[in-house]
Formats: sequence, structure tokens, C-alpha cells
Amino acid sequence: MNGITRIIVLAFLALLCIPVNAQEYKQVNDISYTLKTDAYSQQRLKLDVYHPEGATGCPVVVWFHGGGLEGGNKEIPAPLREKGLVVVGVNYRLLPQVTVNAILDDASEAVAWVFRHITEYGGDTRKIVVTGHSAGGYISMMLCLDKKWLAAYGIDADDVMMYAPFSGQAITHYNVRKMQGIPPLQPTIDEYAPLYWVRGDCPPLVLICGDRELELYGRYDENQYLARMMKLAGHQQTYLYELDGHGHGGMVAPGFHILETHLRQMLGQPVDP
Repeated sequence: MNGITRIIVLAFLALLCIPVNAQEYKQVNDISYTLKTDAYSQQRLKLDVYHPEGATGCPVVVWFHGGGLEGGNKEIPAPLREKGLVVVGVNYRLLPQVTVNAILDDASEAVAWVFRHITEYGGDTRKIVVTGHSAGGYISMMLCLDKKWLAAYGIDADDVMMYAPFSGQAITHYNVRKMQGIPPLQPTIDEYAPLYWVRGDCPPLVLICGDRELELYGRYDENQYLARMMKLAGHQQTYLYELDGHGHGGMVAPGFHILETHLRQMLGQPVDP
């Protein structure tokens, strides 16, 4: 590595909030984030924190897993590792053991925990991104648009720097409709639909979806309508991406590049083309 290249690399690492001489990462697992005392909550409501050791002021990505609100487990996605980020993987309770209200409450409690504790792991509460895939994307949309969920824990949804749902459901989630006796191909928009809460005054909203012909249950089309309504409501920082050739699961890996690009743009950092 010549001198000029080394200077560029060191400058870039500084922008990522990683001390140049300390690029080790640590993962702390199964941290309880809840005040709920029932057995299921105590078992399920835990999160993992992955962070660069010795760093401060790092951007934070809160990741909600997918699984149709009835399955799945917390994870620290591989593409978010070793990027100068604090990453929080969250578990929440699942249908049908609880209602969707309980799930959204769990997610809100987790985000509130992040606001109150993430500086202990080098994170910056001014740089929090809330995201997730599929059911996790749906959760992040609901927390963004319906402010009452985070408000219940003393958090303003607009204090999140950015929301970036991966293939989230914009209408009422199909498994919520199933619990209402409605089949998956009969669309509804009620209080459990992000579309119901369209508003023009929220943080940047980055909607990332797979190919409209390959996505699950018209997921891209739902997001396209949400993006249109958000802009009509006056929200000019709604961004919609369709990843051609990628289905519901395959869109996740390339979606991380879009997430990282928007994050770095917001932080004024260099962006890979």
C-alpha cells in the first residue's frame, strides 16, 4: 500500500467512526429489552448488539427479522458487519400467540431501548435507522407512520434518522388479515396498514422491493402506491426501489447496498457507485 492509498484508507475509516488502530468488533447476545414479566415475553423479547469496540458516535441499524409475523428469529445480517455500524437484531413475540398490537408494542419497546442504551455500545442516537425484511419491513413502516407506537415509550418516531423497509407490506399484513378471517389475496387497508397512516412530515423513507413480477403477493405494487401517496401528502424524501430479477427473498442481499448508500449520503460520507 503506497502512502497516498494509506491516507485515503485511514480517512475513510475515520468517517466510519472506527478508531484506526482498533477495528475489532464484539457481539453481545440475548439482552432483555422489556419490562413485561410474563414467561413468553421474558423468553422472546431479547436483542443482540454488534458493535465496533472502542468507537463512539457510530450510526445504528435496528434490524427486525422477517417470517410473516409468525416465525423467524433475530439476526445480525452479514452485509452489515464490519461497516463501522452498531447493528441491533431484535426478537419480538409472534402470531398467533399474541396480537399484532403486542408485536408492534414489542418493536416499539426495543427501539426505545436502543435510544436509551445504544451509546453504551458506541452508537449515536441521532443516527438511528429502523429497518427489516418482510414482516420486519412492515413493522418498521408501522413505527414510522403511526406515531402512537413509539410515543407509548416516550420516543418521537421522527427522531429516527431514517426508515428503510425491505419488502414490507404496505396494506394490512396478510397474517393479520388471516386472523380476521380474510384470505391473503383479498386486500384491506385498516389501522394495521402503513398506507392508512400516510403523512408528509416523517423522516426519510426508503422502500426497497424485489421485481414486481417475482415479489410476494404484489408487494412492490403496494409499496409503489405507498410511495405515490406519501409524495402526494407532501413527503419528498420517499424513495422507491425495484430490484429487477430478484424475488422476495433474493432482494435482501442487494437491498443492503441501497440501505448503506442512503445512510452514507445522509451522513455526508463517501458512497460507492
